[in-house]
Amino acid sequence: MTQAHYATHGDVAVITMDNPPVNGLGHGLRRGILEGLRAALADDAIRAVVLTGAGKAFSGGADIREFNTPAAFAQPSLHTVIDAIEASTKPVVAAVHSVAMGGGLELALSCHFRVAAPGAQIALPEVNLGLLPGAGGTQRLPRVIPFELALNMIVGGFPVKSEKFKGTKLFDEIVEGDLMAGALAFARKAVAENRGLPLVRNLKVDYPHAQGYLQAARGAVRAAYPNLPAPMNCLEAVAASTRGTFDEGLARERQLFIELMEGPESRALRHIFFGERAAAKIPDVPADTPVREIKSAAVIGAGTMGGGIAMNFANAGIPVTVLEAKQEALDRGIATIRKNYENTAKKGRITADDVARRMGLITPTMSYDDIRNADIVIEAVFEDMDVKEAVFRKLDEVMKPGAILASNTSTLDVDKIASFTRRPQDVIGTHFFSPANVMRLLEIVRGAKTGKDVLATTMKLSAKIRKLGVVSGVCDGFIGNRMINQYSRQAGYMIEEGATPQQVDRAIEKFGFAMGPFRMADLAGNDVGWYIRKRHYAEHPEMKFPKFADKICELGRFGQKTGAGYYKYEPGKRNAIPDPLVEEMLVKHRAEQGITPRKLTDDEIVHRLMFALVNEGAKILEEGIAMRASDIDMIYLTGYGFPRFRGGPMLYADMFGLYNVVNRLNDFAAQAAKTPNGDADCWKPAPLLAKLAAEGKSFNG
Repeated sequence: MTQAHYATHGDVAVITMDNPPVNGLGHGLRRGILEGLRAALADDAIRAVVLTGAGKAFSGGADIREFNTPAAFAQPSLHTVIDAIEASTKPVVAAVHSVAMGGGLELALSCHFRVAAPGAQIALPEVNLGLLPGAGGTQRLPRVIPFELALNMIVGGFPVKSEKFKGTKLFDEIVEGDLMAGALAFARKAVAENRGLPLVRNLKVDYPHAQGYLQAARGAVRAAYPNLPAPMNCLEAVAASTRGTFDEGLARERQLFIELMEGPESRALRHIFFGERAAAKIPDVPADTPVREIKSAAVIGAGTMGGGIAMNFANAGIPVTVLEAKQEALDRGIATIRKNYENTAKKGRITADDVARRMGLITPTMSYDDIRNADIVIEAVFEDMDVKEAVFRKLDEVMKPGAILASNTSTLDVDKIASFTRRPQDVIGTHFFSPANVMRLLEIVRGAKTGKDVLATTMKLSAKIRKLGVVSGVCDGFIGNRMINQYSRQAGYMIEEGATPQQVDRAIEKFGFAMGPFRMADLAGNDVGWYIRKRHYAEHPEMKFPKFADKICELGRFGQKTGAGYYKYEPGKRNAIPDPLVEEMLVKHRAEQGITPRKLTDDEIVHRLMFALVNEGAKILEEGIAMRASDIDMIYLTGYGFPRFRGGPMLYADMFGLYNVVNRLNDFAAQAAKTPNGDADCWKPAPLLAKLAAEGKSFNG
């Protein structure tokens, strides 16, 4: 089936790109465009050509289904298509509508003329994949719109609506009404007026102060993107458009593109792009699985988490009822929600009308009778199985048949929670991350008896409330918290062995994490981890744990909320201040444990933390708790502050080399064996990791 349709309208030929969903410029479409162009040039009756897109886009750029396949590089390439259009002896008019992004915009820029419908999204977003526009976009766009706007669009990757370009050389006409009729009329007019075959490449960049502006921009880009080379390469490619010939600029663009394509940062960002899309695919739950209708929701608990969850529903236009046991807690929770919305309005992100509309969708109650008809209810109460049991037995009693019963538990057994009901097929885990109205991750926990329609519905709902839903199986801590437990254990061991909390935090933050383990613990509340550890002590008496964290908690140092944790905090401030008392406690604790303190390098700190995550992640994969390695990476990128430019723990291990990871694990085991409190057993390579390393393979193969 052809991906480009050719038709004639009197003396004008129309080539319509047709490769759903966004007319990605795959090999078949590229070939089809050239075949249509050749047909038009061979027909003496044809005087002009219109190029447009079928469906919901002119073209969204490269066909992502061809990424990392031979088809992506097969001839005719996009460069070949662009060269052919520029060489056409008959004028080619791009009729742009809906979306013209990346290669799609570059294709339009190669045409002799361009007309557009209002509202079309115009962008060169390649920087978001760690790349730059590689088919002349950095050279052509600055020639047709104001230079500063072109640079900002290419470095920032953001879209601009087509009508904003009215009066620029990007679009010769903004067509109100029927775009195709307007494009045909424009093509005939261009021929009648003998406008010739103008090319963007022949224009000059019109910005006399370009060099001074570029110098200032370099400093701003370095500061804004310290770990990402793509924004700076984008800038340098655009800078090349201001000097030399067009072809010299094109050569510089290509050189900078190849640098990025071969770099780890682009690999990481492309991994994220595909990983987010893969997360929605569940092998045994087909895309056409029937879903349940979600017209209303309920949340049990009006605390920080419950309030944040309720805001997600209101933001999406879904009415939500919030239930609390006590009036005071309910009033406080609703007041906090209102304050959050009002603060957002003060920043200009929403309007006062938005605040009123969203608050109008939130109904407070203290009666289960008011939630019985909700399509989904999410429990967000204290993380204790007895408390969960009481709530779910009540929900089973009052909720209508077919309602989804979800638990926001972060560690507890979803199958056990489901057993408290007579409808385990309707029970699922929905682990939101705090603050729930901000954090993008939703860890969706599939119980042994969770219905496929319930899972499909929850995945669809996650997208509607603008979350990235990632499926996990049932185990203690699921994917994210099970792995973070090993990360936190190693952080605890390292301060017992000689590091300070600030040294550990500094090392991992320099690596790219938003926050180190001790600052994170102080922010979340050290009592939360203490409560979980106590359960682990009882359930896993054979497991070793560093003990210093308990001593911190025994003093009531629960973090920011108490003014002291691993750091101290001034009233009303969040700055973590190193506390000499903690260092004194560590000295005493080491002596009690018989540990001779040693100097730890930043390299050891980073890799003990990273490979503790990776080794546990390998076990999770092997057990089938996670469906794919990229799911683990998406959880860490969107829920735990993992640096995007490194692509997640499992991809980082792939790029480090699994053979090398195994060797480091063995080194850490040897060091632990020499340490009085060490746990050498925890460094035994997971079977899957050892197998892949021995075979020279990777997690994301």
